[in-house]
Amino acid sequence: MRIRSALTALALATGTLAAPGFGVLASATDAFAVTKISHATATSMFSSAGVTWSSSGGCSNRNNPTCTSFDQLNLATAQGAQTLKGATGCALNITGGTETGHASGTYSHWNGYKLDFGKNTCVTNYIKSAFTYIGLRGDGAPQYKSGSGNIYADEGNHWDVLYYNCGGC
Repeated sequence: MRIRSALTALALATGTLAAPGFGVLASATDAFAVTKISHATATSMFSSAGVTWSSSGGCSNRNNPTCTSFDQLNLATAQGAQTLKGATGCALNITGGTETGHASGTYSHWNGYKLDFGKNTCVTNYIKSAFTYIGLRGDGAPQYKSGSGNIYADEGNHWDVLYYNCGGC
């Protein structure tokens, strides 16, 4: 029993969790175990928060680039969209999820870390006033960083958002 208490105290002191699907970031760019959710779970979460989504192909097939899919989305990414909606009070429409056709990489759409949001004045004004401008991305997109470390890139006709976490959910 003393060993368990000592291990629990050590875990709390170092800020680590041993539960599956959870982890602590040492920095905003350190990968950790994530909880993946289904398309149905994500759409339920979005609906309950008043977040909408659309697809140029009118579909949700992850393997079709004209669809908008949420299969294998990170739970924290879905929660981040809910957090953004609650913080802004703006209309929020997702135009890109985990479907193929986006840039690859560890922190990619395919791997569940990113969502694309349609641009509107309300969302744009919020991002530019509440978050810190951090310069241009390699492709020239202006980037803004939230207090929680998530990155919002202005890709012209939409916001490409990289969620390292749920944004303070």
